[in-house]
Amino acid sequence: MSFTATQIQSQSALQPVFRSLNSQDPKPFQPACFYHVYPLGLCGAPPQNTPHATPVPRLAQLREWVPYWQKLGIEALYLGPVFESMSHGYDTVDYFQLDRRLGQNPDLQTLISDLHAAGIQVLLDGVFHHVGRDFFAFADVCQNGRHSRYTGWFELDFNRHSCQGDAFGYACWEGHSELVKLNLRNPEVQAYLFDAISSWIRVFEIDGLRLDVAYALEPDFLKALAAHCQRIKPGFWLLGEVIHGGYRSFLEPGLLDSVTNYEGYKALHSAHNDKNYFELSHALERLFGAGGLCREKPLYNFADNHDVNRVASLLKDKRHLAPLSLLLMSMPGIPALYAGSEWGLLGEKRGGDDAPLRPALSVQSAWQQAQTSPLWQDFQRLIQLRKTHRESFQGVYLPLCVRSEQLAFALQGRQDLVVAVNMADQAVALPLSAGIPPGLYHDLLHPGQSFELGPTCPPLPVDACWGRILIRA
Repeated sequence: MSFTATQIQSQSALQPVFRSLNSQDPKPFQPACFYHVYPLGLCGAPPQNTPHATPVPRLAQLREWVPYWQKLGIEALYLGPVFESMSHGYDTVDYFQLDRRLGQNPDLQTLISDLHAAGIQVLLDGVFHHVGRDFFAFADVCQNGRHSRYTGWFELDFNRHSCQGDAFGYACWEGHSELVKLNLRNPEVQAYLFDAISSWIRVFEIDGLRLDVAYALEPDFLKALAAHCQRIKPGFWLLGEVIHGGYRSFLEPGLLDSVTNYEGYKALHSAHNDKNYFELSHALERLFGAGGLCREKPLYNFADNHDVNRVASLLKDKRHLAPLSLLLMSMPGIPALYAGSEWGLLGEKRGGDDAPLRPALSVQSAWQQAQTSPLWQDFQRLIQLRKTHRESFQGVYLPLCVRSEQLAFALQGRQDLVVAVNMADQAVALPLSAGIPPGLYHDLLHPGQSFELGPTCPPLPVDACWGRILIRA
């Protein structure tokens, strides 16, 4: 059974660049850094869609960003919701058409082609838990009630009325009645969604999906989805939005390749605000230590995104953006930057309104920041280090020195890496006498500087509001 609304234009298989952790490949590709874009916001689309309006090719603006992302060193782009919806993108009404506020399907094809030519892989937002009220199947239920052929597509209760005035009740996402929960156990619903994914892979040639509210998706559905994607494009990459922990259960063989590391996100900013690196070290050891829950799993690490306040607004001391950025880019996993945060863009929710987190941005302003922002330049250097020393940033976490305002740890792998950060407003010297192989270590952040580390060696000097990344010679 097929529900495809758009003819699949290309049946050619694609050579994957992401290599799935669920495959037998022992060396899965891990991008040096993700870049997260919320297209409806960044491109300046109106907050509400107008049915049957003429498409406006705003998505074409993103093509102008490709050289900027190359300059920054980005290797993977996560594009927030792009398919037809009525408001914020997560209330999908057509899985086969680009949101008319962004343009038409060829606009997305062209953008992804440009990104691939620049060596940048692409993940789209996969919103499968719920749909908008204008989604064709739910609209049919609203019109025909019990007699609709799509009643089985949703979780309905004809013995009560909905808060929207419908003659039936229905399940929705976390009390938001505009987001109607799909019945993912229904084979027709699965067939419809998998048909959409097939078209995204073959028409747009995407490399993976970020699964919205993956924490609310049933394991059987995730397993079927993963198998479907692997059949079409081996190595297709699946990132799940998981907020409240339990990461390991989503990373079992045959399920997801990565999940959003909200535990690390919280620890990154609160450790600086509370001057408590013990919190961050505990989180890192729990996840990535020798007995860590997610040891050797590439969690998606971030300091902010389209749903939470910008980290530059969260931090009490803006000088802490520098050590925080160093930690984000050096902790195990895959770091991600949310558009604008690479230069410290501010943004806070107002009365529950997410719009301040999702502003329109121009590539001209981005290039200006690239020339003038020390934070931007720090990120560029750190991303380049991750490219040059990919495997060294994926070792097992080992704390070496943990203080309220200083943290030093090793990543033990094929080539030992030592990271030291100092959030204090004065330089310090950290003793690193135990836990790491003694020897000469080169400072990757300060070329030409090297230090002997070991039981009889002097403490390691670390500058104020900055740090060191050392690799054993």
